[in-house]
Amino acid sequence: MPGRRWESFTSSEVPTRPADPAVRKANLHRIIRLFRPYRARLGLVSSLIVLSAGLGVISPFLLREVLDTAIQVDASTGEASVRMGLLTALVAGMVAIPIVTGILGVWQTLLSNLVGQAVMHDLRTSVYRHLQRLSLAFFTRTRTGEVQSRIANDIGGIENVVTSTATSVLSNVTTVLATIIAMLLLDWRLAAFALALLPLFVWLTKRVGEQRKKVTAERQASLADVSSIVQESLSVSGILLGKTMGRSADLAERFQTESERLAGLEVRTRMTGRWMMAAIQTTFAVMPALVYLFAGWTISRGSGAITIGTLVAFTTLQTRLFFPIGSLLGVQLEVQSSLALFDRIFEYLDQPVDIAEGTTTIERPTGDVAFDDVWFRYEKDAWTLEGVTFTVPAGTKTALVGETGSGKTTCAYLVARLYDASRGTVSIDGIDVRELTFSSLTAAVGVVSQETYLFHATVRENLRFADPDATDEEVEEAARAGQIHDLIASLPEGYDTVVGERGYRFSGGEKQRIAIARTILRNPPILVLDEATSALDTQTERAVQAALERLAEGRTVIAIAHRLSTVRDADQIVVLDHGRIVERGTHDELLALGGRYASLVARDADVADVVPTPS
Repeated sequence: MPGRRWESFTSSEVPTRPADPAVRKANLHRIIRLFRPYRARLGLVSSLIVLSAGLGVISPFLLREVLDTAIQVDASTGEASVRMGLLTALVAGMVAIPIVTGILGVWQTLLSNLVGQAVMHDLRTSVYRHLQRLSLAFFTRTRTGEVQSRIANDIGGIENVVTSTATSVLSNVTTVLATIIAMLLLDWRLAAFALALLPLFVWLTKRVGEQRKKVTAERQASLADVSSIVQESLSVSGILLGKTMGRSADLAERFQTESERLAGLEVRTRMTGRWMMAAIQTTFAVMPALVYLFAGWTISRGSGAITIGTLVAFTTLQTRLFFPIGSLLGVQLEVQSSLALFDRIFEYLDQPVDIAEGTTTIERPTGDVAFDDVWFRYEKDAWTLEGVTFTVPAGTKTALVGETGSGKTTCAYLVARLYDASRGTVSIDGIDVRELTFSSLTAAVGVVSQETYLFHATVRENLRFADPDATDEEVEEAARAGQIHDLIASLPEGYDTVVGERGYRFSGGEKQRIAIARTILRNPPILVLDEATSALDTQTERAVQAALERLAEGRTVIAIAHRLSTVRDADQIVVLDHGRIVERGTHDELLALGGRYASLVARDADVADVVPTPS
C-alpha cells in the first residue's frame, strides 16, 4: 500500500487496549472533579432543570381533564357539553407551561455553557501548564504534531460533552423520572407495558458504546498522525527539505495514505451500532400504536376501564418520554467515545514532572559554576557523562571541546537544568541547581544555541520575550550590542517587521544576532554558548563573534564550539571524550601537551594559522 515505508513515523497503528477498570473509575472521578469549582452555578442549573421537568408533566394531566371533564360527550345521544370556565383555565395552563419552561431553558443553557466553557478553559490550561513543566526529554521523544493534537483535537473532541452533556443528562434523567411517575399515576398497566423493553435498549446501547469507544481511540491516534504530518511537512523547514530532496510527491502520498485511513475510521465511528440504534428508534416510534392496542385488549377483557382522556394523556407522556430516553442512550454512546479522549488527555496530565522546582533563590548570583562528579544518561542509554568534575570561576570563560557525542551539549543543558544529573551535582554559587527556584535559575543562566528560534511575530516582540517590561530604548540598546540594530533599522517597518515562521525572513547569522540581543536584554550573569557559530560562514561568524564578545563582557561563560579558533582565548579549555574529561588547561598549555586537544587543533582548518610553527 502506498506510504507504508513511512509507518515508523506513525503511532496510530498501535493496537488500542481498553483502560484498566480501576484507571477508568479513577478517570471518571477526575472528570467529576473538573466541575467542583462551579458547584454553586451547577446547583442553580439543577434547580432550573427540576423545575422545568416538574412543569412539563403537568400538561398531559390538564389534557386529560379537558377530554374527560371540561368537554363531555353523552354516550347515548352523542351530544357534547362544554364547561367553558374550566376549559379556559385548563387551556391557559397548557399555554403558560411551555412559555415558562422555554424561558427556564434559555437560562439553563446559558449557565451550563458558562460552566462548560470554564471547565474547557481549565482543562486546556492545565494540560498546557503541565507540558511546560516537563523536561526537554519528553519533547525530544514526542512529535510536536502529537502534542498539538492532544491539545487541539482531543480536548476539542470532548467540548460538547463538557459544555452540554452533563446538564443534558441531568435534564433528561429528571424528565424521564418525572414522566415515568406521571405515567404510573395515570395507569400502572399501560406504564408497565410501555416500559417493558427499556432494559433491553439500555443493554444494547452499552454494547454499542463500548465498540464506538475503541474506534474513537483509533480515530484520535490517526488524527494525531495527520496533524504531525502537516506540522512536519508543511512547516518552512519541511517544505524546503521536501523540495530540495525531490520528495514532495512522497510526502503528498504519505499524507494521502493517512488521510484515507482517517476517512475510513470516521465512517466506522459514525456507523458503529447504527443498525442497532435504528431498530431502537423504530421501536420507540411504534410504541404509541401498540399502547392503543394494549389498552383495547385490556378493556375487552374487562380488566378495568381506561378513559379516552387517560389514554390520550398517557400516549402524550409516552411520546414525551421517547426523546429524553433516546438522548440518554445517545449520550451514553457519546460519553463512551469521549472517555477515550479523556484517557488520552489524562495520559499527558499524568506524565511525571521529572524536574521539580526548588525553593532557594539567589538575589545577586556571582556566577560561579561547578560540576562535581556528574554522571548522566538519557533514559536507559549508555552513560553520556561519567564522573565529570570542573569549576568555572565567576567572570571567566571555559570552553568545552571534543568530538560529536562527547557530552559537551549535555553539560550545557545541565547548567540550564533542562535535564537533571543522574549522579553528582551541578551548582551555581555553591547551591545545587536542583534546589533553586525556576525564576532564579533562568535569571542566572542564559543560553545561546546554534538552533535559534524566533516566534512568528515582530522583531520587537521577539526581543521583548526576554523582558516584557523592557523599554524601546533598552530593546534598541540590546540590538546595538548584538550588532543587529543597523540592519533592523534599515528595514521598511524597522522593529515592527514580522520575522516570519521560525525567522525565515532573516539569514542564519542575522537570527543568531537577534537571539544574542535577546539574551543581552535578559542580562544573565552566566552565559552558555552552545555551538553558537558552528553553522555560519566565516564572515558572518566574525559579526556574530563580535556580538558574543560584547555579550560575554563581565559574565561567566561556558562555550561549546566546533571551530576551535573561537575558544582559544578561553581561561580554561575542558576536553571531553566519550563523556569523560581527558584534558584541561589553556590553549597554549594543551597544545604544548600534544594530546587530544592538539590533535583536534591540527584537524581544524580554521585555526591552522595559530598553530605554532617549529623554530
